[in-house]
Amino acid sequence: MLAAGLVAIGLAIAAYAFFVVREPTPPQAPPVASSTGDQTSRPSISPIAVPSTEPTYEYASYAKYPRAGARIGTITLPTLKLSWPIYQGTTDAELAKGVGHYAKSVLPGQNDNSVLSGHRTTVFNRLGQLKRGQLIVVKTSAGVFTYKVRAFRVVLKTDRTVIVPTTHAVLTLTTCYPFNNLGATTHAFVVLADLVK
Repeated sequence: MLAAGLVAIGLAIAAYAFFVVREPTPPQAPPVASSTGDQTSRPSISPIAVPSTEPTYEYASYAKYPRAGARIGTITLPTLKLSWPIYQGTTDAELAKGVGHYAKSVLPGQNDNSVLSGHRTTVFNRLGQLKRGQLIVVKTSAGVFTYKVRAFRVVLKTDRTVIVPTTHAVLTLTTCYPFNNLGATTHAFVVLADLVK
């Protein structure tokens, strides 16, 4: 009986020494397969994904699509101290009152190409004075949208690339060109601006 007790005490001391007193083994990375088939190579360290710094926008949402001829907002060119009303449609009736919104394009602030037109002899007679980087502000029932001028183009008035869809929110302004020509013209002056706020 005494011998059995001593054996049990000895086993307890040995177990204590093995599990508690011995030095811990540092954790090892699990083995992974390498491209050469080696099953014991360490895993490669992947770079930490950095969140995109590109701004995200909440695009405009309109309760209903405006009827033809309705006033839909205001366009302002702050650097030129100019502001005009915007009407739905680009017929002579709308353009006689202000800037017209091309009805087959999205409304201002929406994610695509919103096209506004005006006469070069009235509302858009100073459009050629805009410079790259300057702002255009459009206010509608859906909010206030700020665009930054990116580029200018002179195209034939028959050029349909002015109204093509875009992958991001763009404001396109068009008017006849040249500005000082009082007669009929064959070209258009185009301003392209990207939504920034």
